[in-house]
Amino acid sequence: MRGTEFAEMTAFVAVAERRSFAKAADHLGIGRSTLSQNLRALEERLGTRLFNRTTRSVALTESGTRLLSRVKPALQELTAAAEAIERTEDSPSGQLRIVVQPPVASQLIAPIMASFLAKHPAIRAEIAVVKMPADIVREGYDAGIRFGEQIARDMIAIRVTGEARFVVVASPQYLARHGAPKTLRDLHQHNCIRTRLPNNAIFGWDFLHKGRAIHLAVDGRLIVDDIELSVRAALDGIGVNYLLHDYVAPHLADGRLIELLKEHSPRLSGFYLYHPSNRRMTPPLRAFIDFLKTETKRRGLAPSNLPRASAYPNYRLVGTVRRTRATS
Repeated sequence: MRGTEFAEMTAFVAVAERRSFAKAADHLGIGRSTLSQNLRALEERLGTRLFNRTTRSVALTESGTRLLSRVKPALQELTAAAEAIERTEDSPSGQLRIVVQPPVASQLIAPIMASFLAKHPAIRAEIAVVKMPADIVREGYDAGIRFGEQIARDMIAIRVTGEARFVVVASPQYLARHGAPKTLRDLHQHNCIRTRLPNNAIFGWDFLHKGRAIHLAVDGRLIVDDIELSVRAALDGIGVNYLLHDYVAPHLADGRLIELLKEHSPRLSGFYLYHPSNRRMTPPLRAFIDFLKTETKRRGLAPSNLPRASAYPNYRLVGTVRRTRATS
């Protein structure tokens, strides 16, 4: 049904129920002339008179009575459907599909998911954990969470964590055997634990040196594709590792790992929740965003604009891993 036809049917039912053009116009919040035009258009389209009008009364014709018996239940059903949507906005229900990267899954989503689902019992959530950024539109997700540097400019994004920092670490046992690297160049002499990405590339090690971004190609005897295995390898003294600070913070605090080359540690914007700007937000996604905003406010995170493309190729939206040697 087109918009004009819906307006005509609504006007017809309002007049039929109230037997008054004035009362029907007041109920619909439109002028009497507009109401009359809608009814004339309906009668002309159907080719029949629906009301017998006098200066004192309005009565349905036989055709009008038959039409009312069919149209009124349909309009009531449409009204009920609209009211159900409004209630859903207040008490959201339905499916929520979000794709996140591993650090987000363990450090942000896992601690809050129980509270979120308890607050919204009618929401069913599906959380996909992927190592490489996903195309949320093509793959049918409501939203994603990834580094701000990786988000396309046509997305709406909301910051949900603080800055991220990558650190070089090794165990005291490893350092006792091999010594600690003093410069970036020294890393070429160490057994470096590397990570293979789903696209088969080896995750490179990015650093800052005198305000300049340096992408370092390191070597080592162990390559893994799992963060827990990577952290365990560093704890067991296999070699030097390059990881998000949050992954190893407890081990740094208890001395099981030592941070190296701190002055060269790169910082990134942190993680953002993002969703398409041209798609209407579903009630479950709105509820999840509101919940995350409360969490970020509680943790003292201020909103921030999306950063420009990172100087570090590992974190760009698009790009291949470059191989360049450090110069210091």
